[in-house]
Amino acid sequence: MKITDVNPIVVDAFRANFVFVRIETDEGVHGIGEGTLEVKELALAAAIDMLKSYLVGKDPFAIEHHIETMHRDSYWRTGPVLRSALSAVEAALFDIKGKALGVPVYDLLGGAHRDAIRCYANGWFAGARTPEQFAALARNTVAKGFTALKWDPFGAAYMQIDRAQRNLSMDIMAAVRDAVGPDIGLMIEGHGRFDVPTSIALAQDIARFEPIWFEEPTPPDSIDALAEVRRKSPVAIAAGERFFDLATFQTAIEQGAADYLQPDVSHVGGMLAAKQIAGQANARFLPVCPHNPIGPVANAMTLQIAAACSNVVWLETMTTDVPWRAEIASEMASVENGEMSIPATPGLGVDIDTTACDRYPYQRHDLRHYSGALTDIRPADATDWGKAAEA
Repeated sequence: MKITDVNPIVVDAFRANFVFVRIETDEGVHGIGEGTLEVKELALAAAIDMLKSYLVGKDPFAIEHHIETMHRDSYWRTGPVLRSALSAVEAALFDIKGKALGVPVYDLLGGAHRDAIRCYANGWFAGARTPEQFAALARNTVAKGFTALKWDPFGAAYMQIDRAQRNLSMDIMAAVRDAVGPDIGLMIEGHGRFDVPTSIALAQDIARFEPIWFEEPTPPDSIDALAEVRRKSPVAIAAGERFFDLATFQTAIEQGAADYLQPDVSHVGGMLAAKQIAGQANARFLPVCPHNPIGPVANAMTLQIAAACSNVVWLETMTTDVPWRAEIASEMASVENGEMSIPATPGLGVDIDTTACDRYPYQRHDLRHYSGALTDIRPADATDWGKAAEA
């Protein structure tokens, strides 16, 4: 079997654009991968296209060799664009190999520890502005079976937070905790927006809500800063969605910078890299909770890691998505009682309809995280993920 073509596919998804890759072979078996990188989608598509000249004519089964070679020959060896391109291509190669051999990808990664993974909900807060609105949406999400909720309550704050926004953020957290009761897990997201003293002060403030973690309180540039916050924080710290290589995760582990590690399978260089990161964490008995807020193929990729790595303890899950997700993707996974099933079908257990993808071409979407518009992450006609998966 030989690779005959490599095609990046960019699809509008309202808050970002999905970036898929489809790899063809001379035996009619194709593979799908995803590396969706918000704000840098066109750069990512170009990076995938640049890898085509190396891949065409190669044996798709020699996955690790190809990833190592393309990484080496890029010369500029790391960064989100390259690592996301490698992630997408690697996933498509694993998808081909799994289909050809008749096994799910997790069997190629060592086999499954589980057939479902508990989920925490993200995106459930779409459109909320007031504590009352957050509380109502939280109740609705818990009623769907989710046992943990994550969100960023900090508005447009950056580096510091003024007293009014700080009080509003605390009121929002209090309203959500009161709405869902003491048994539902809360994860508080920071999106790397605060300096060290502000992060420590906020960690002390939110401790009364007993969150599972405070996520990415400081920007990802400095492991030292994150480690300082973690040493002084009364709540657990989660981080890693914007770490792109094994060495950075190793440094974070060695410095005790985080209690929960959050590699993104679509950005760290692929599933093999993600499994190595999980192994690094497991050596220190640290849990892994993969970052997973993007598209249907990235979700399928992350499920393979959730199956193959014993220390994956939560799966991030966006509760709704654009209504055309079910139109462009055939997903085998489903959510029930707060857990997502892990398909046992050959390959990744997902495929995309390229004709349908063409109906939703690239649209520019600017980052909302620090503008105060973060809750505007879904269109008015967003579809429940479970319904999208079953459509």
